[in-house]
Amino acid sequence: MLEPENLYEVDSDVPDLTGAVLLHHFDGFMDAGSAGAALVEQLLTAYDNRVIARFDVDGLLDYRARRPAMTFVQDHWEDYQTPELVVRLLHDRVGTPFLLMTGPEPDFRWETFVQAVRQLVERWGVRLTIGVHGIPMGIPHTRPLGLTAHATRPELVAEHQPLFSRVQVPGNVAGLLELRLGESGHDAIGFAAHVPHYLVQSTYPAAALVLLDAVSRATGLVLPPGGLEESSRRADAEIARQVSESAQVAEVVAALEQQYDAFTSAKQEDNLLLDPDNIPSADELGAELERFLAEQQGKTD
Repeated sequence: MLEPENLYEVDSDVPDLTGAVLLHHFDGFMDAGSAGAALVEQLLTAYDNRVIARFDVDGLLDYRARRPAMTFVQDHWEDYQTPELVVRLLHDRVGTPFLLMTGPEPDFRWETFVQAVRQLVERWGVRLTIGVHGIPMGIPHTRPLGLTAHATRPELVAEHQPLFSRVQVPGNVAGLLELRLGESGHDAIGFAAHVPHYLVQSTYPAAALVLLDAVSRATGLVLPPGGLEESSRRADAEIARQVSESAQVAEVVAALEQQYDAFTSAKQEDNLLLDPDNIPSADELGAELERFLAEQQGKTD
């Protein structure tokens, strides 16, 4: 059996990280609107970083299920995009160190991988681990985006109102990591930005901004939005343009707004997907709008 400590390699010159925060986002599980991926891209673009730990992807990935890209040029293979599951060291705007773990979600040895991450958490003295991603919701893009927060201790997410009482979802490494860290006495949080379900296949920077704000509040890290704000403005303008070109789609958005406003005013806490008798369901409305936006995107490609 592969031992957790044999699953990774750590650089020899890692500085003292006692009290640092570890952020993580894995490719492969749900990430509506590429919310988590966009946040990762923003952090890696805005701050100098270096890899301080690497995981053995050969022992974790099913290559035939997720084949890495290779480049063929005329008569030879030129390049192979080696998958990487790594931990990087970054510093925020005021120089505070934090860690970012990214890469493909492991296909195998979930428990061993989680134990390996816990070893690194304890080795470096990490005080808080946070996972980020996006989830689809029946909400309009014209209203403020919400956030689902969960943690190993209620106090860690006390400022966030619970949305679900109980729900069963497909297993994922990020969720298992949070669960196991809590069982071993470590603090961990998960943030899931709510993304209009007709935008889940697009990169939606507004959702990444929601995650960035939540991470900043929870950790005290100074992480300015940088290019995310401009990207969000451009995306919103393009969506508004597409919607304005169709009276039918504008009616769909208005109906979603009605549902959202009814939920907000009634202060219901168990589900956003209201289904009043006088308007179609959020799923029906979202599907119609999603088809329209996909058609518009096809015209511009």
